[in-house]
Amino acid sequence: MSRFHSYLNSASSILQVYKGEQPFHIFLKSFFKENKKYGSRDRKIVSNLCYCYFRLGLALQELPIADRLLAGLFLCEKNPNEFFSELHPDWNELIALPADQKAAMPGFSLQETFPFAEELSNDISIHDYSASMIIQPDLFIRVRPGYENNVKQKLQEAHVQFNQVTHSCLRLENSIQVDKTLQLNKEVVVQDYNSQRISEFLIMVENYLRSKSNITSERSPVLKIYDCCAASGGKSILAYDYLKPIELTVSDVRRSILRNLKERLSTAGIENYSAFVKDLTLANSKPDTQNLAPESFDLVICDAPCTGSGTWSRTPEQLYYFKQQKIGHYQDLQLSIVRNVAPLVKKGGFLLYITCSVFRKENEDIVNYSREEAGLELEKMEMLKGYDKKADTLFAALLTKK
Repeated sequence: MSRFHSYLNSASSILQVYKGEQPFHIFLKSFFKENKKYGSRDRKIVSNLCYCYFRLGLALQELPIADRLLAGLFLCEKNPNEFFSELHPDWNELIALPADQKAAMPGFSLQETFPFAEELSNDISIHDYSASMIIQPDLFIRVRPGYENNVKQKLQEAHVQFNQVTHSCLRLENSIQVDKTLQLNKEVVVQDYNSQRISEFLIMVENYLRSKSNITSERSPVLKIYDCCAASGGKSILAYDYLKPIELTVSDVRRSILRNLKERLSTAGIENYSAFVKDLTLANSKPDTQNLAPESFDLVICDAPCTGSGTWSRTPEQLYYFKQQKIGHYQDLQLSIVRNVAPLVKKGGFLLYITCSVFRKENEDIVNYSREEAGLELEKMEMLKGYDKKADTLFAALLTKK
């Protein structure tokens, strides 16, 4: 048996055991820890084969695993590959062709990788989105205010290549271990390009509220902000950096997540805030530490739980195991959350609704509900496309209560 067949057999064995219950990178780490026969090069090759398999999405599922592994590798690779020199020499000659043409070699169309086109939001290109599934996105970091020169100097001294996308956004290769060079959450935040673009919506909020307050100084009024699905706190830190001074309240349904959030906010220099556990999908859920008064916040940030379909090029295993009925499940959660947080927005205040989904039911349909049933008016709505930028795709809508 050649070493190439051995790699295919190893990847096939892994894929027969993995059932999608946890992120694949976590599963792989555990698998290789228990199976120490794999050297670093072996782990890299086998891992890449598995990810190429998942990047086929739902295409070619009728093929044996080994054939599907080769088809995925052929679709994802851009340069001649030693696998094909040994096992499929004719494919090596075609490796540089566009993805559409390469897909035809194993016998499928690129769109078959993602068979949910009828569910997409209005501005999403099914062709471009499907094509993005075969490409690993880049790593993006946001440089926090005051650290711009220091961060770039540290990266240059460490010989880490980067591309400056905006004043505060840097693009790096995905393999870079940022924490070895920079202080995470203090100097920089690991945050996708389009997540950073949420700052555009925050600036709209600040400009409106500042003009409304008739304050002539450069200092903004203290804004009361509630990050209601705070998770790891990325949007809270973003709001702090762009809108401070703020009075911050955060909640999440998971107590363990809040513990991690508190540690992250502390590193970011954010000490004065309220935090509690709350399940906003329940009509009468009460937090551990306080009740939320109606019309008490200038801004409610709702980075809602969702399918995560805008990030599947980073985690292609989620597309492979995705069931279409999950869209309705998440829509129900999102409707419940918006129904519960809309009353908390002050008159003249804002609800910023965010998902990392490409599905209409999680995006435009929730905005329509917010306007028709929750008494909010739409100020701005945008699909922040990342599939043509090697970044994630997000949806954001800013609504106000008149």
